[in-house]
Amino acid sequence: MILAIDMGNTHTEIGLLDGEKTVFSSRVATDLNKTSSEYAVMMHALFEIHDVDITRIEGAIISSVVPPLTYEIRDAVKFAAKVTPLIVGPGIKTGLKIRIEDPKALGADLVVDAVAANELYGYPNIVIDMGTATTIMVDNDKGEFIGGVIVPGVGISLNALGTNASKLPKINLTAPAKVINGQTVEAMQSGTVYGQAGLLDGIIRRMTKELGYPCKVVATGGLAKLIVPYCETPIILDNDLMLKGLRIIYEKNL
Repeated sequence: MILAIDMGNTHTEIGLLDGEKTVFSSRVATDLNKTSSEYAVMMHALFEIHDVDITRIEGAIISSVVPPLTYEIRDAVKFAAKVTPLIVGPGIKTGLKIRIEDPKALGADLVVDAVAANELYGYPNIVIDMGTATTIMVDNDKGEFIGGVIVPGVGISLNALGTNASKLPKINLTAPAKVINGQTVEAMQSGTVYGQAGLLDGIIRRMTKELGYPCKVVATGGLAKLIVPYCETPIILDNDLMLKGLRIIYEKNL
């Protein structure tokens, strides 16, 4: 079994993979104040909850966009799982050709998403990852990563609205029953969900026009399951895309 960890700015996804099967996947808050020991305790608790025999964990791999915590989480894996993890970054084999001005500046999460999309769904493709930021990235008809767009994430946008508009409340985001609403909370929910869905539809349409050929579209990330059903574009929802990509990269480095 392989322990796969994706450390994002807001949440960290911890998954255990047995071949192509996901044994478990849990999202926890990314906390800059946690030590490696505290992360190790949390991992150990997850193993106990899911009745995991840690002696069956053969290896681990980490994708991180939080440099101050990368080595804390590495040490936590050593403590909790008794294996030394690979870290997605320079020197790791991915098989991905990156055609942007500064390939070293590309986030590990985007590399993993692109590798998974190419391997599992073919190319050309457009990959949407809805986390702290929403990224919409393209692998062209040669399977090359050529870039994309980054926009404020759903949570950031909604929090900014509640914080900076004094008469608007902070709300929990749920799917609206309709687009046009007379109540403030429902109007904010509608604007957020349908606004984000329209944003995705519009950018995908413009990307496809710019490329000159259609692409498969794959979405992942914590809020994708809320927004994607309201898009007009056919989009494949794969909540485990990142974990699958980490498994693929791990296997390329055996």
